[in-house]
Amino acid sequence: MRTEATKRVALVFSLLDADGNGVLEADDFELMAGRVVEAAPDADEAAKDAMSAAFRQYWTTLRREADANGDGEITFEEYTACVLSPERFDATIDAFAEALAALGDPGGDGAVARPAFVALMTAIGFERANIDALFDAFGPSDADRIQVATWVDGIKDYYAPGKAGIPGDHLVAGTAL
Repeated sequence: MRTEATKRVALVFSLLDADGNGVLEADDFELMAGRVVEAAPDADEAAKDAMSAAFRQYWTTLRREADANGDGEITFEEYTACVLSPERFDATIDAFAEALAALGDPGGDGAVARPAFVALMTAIGFERANIDALFDAFGPSDADRIQVATWVDGIKDYYAPGKAGIPGDHLVAGTAL
């Protein structure tokens, strides 16, 4: 497993821990889903529902695959072991990536404008400078839009344990590309 992947998931763990108590619980995912959906006011209800369902699936998968002692809490060690195991977590990441990118494309034309991208990534908790660096790394068009498929692939790469030097590394402060 690459150090870059561990840094990426450590950042996501800290962002998902919405109440800051050091473990992930079902309420963290409900809070995050609410913030992300709220950041996409132009999205239709189906896209919002898909995003909420993706957050619930994320939690359900973690609970099933990683909660070794059945206490309803996921520690950082449990989280890392699960999300960096493609056979355990890929389907969940696929659903999450598709839902998030679709939320950013309310017109359904296959592209996400920078303001929508920034709003969603800010709602998750990423830093603005890092968000802009990631968007730029995705190669936006002259109209300052990225392809939905590019973002979906970028999210999937973010959780890939063997990947390094990927656009998602821009989200982690101090990661050299």
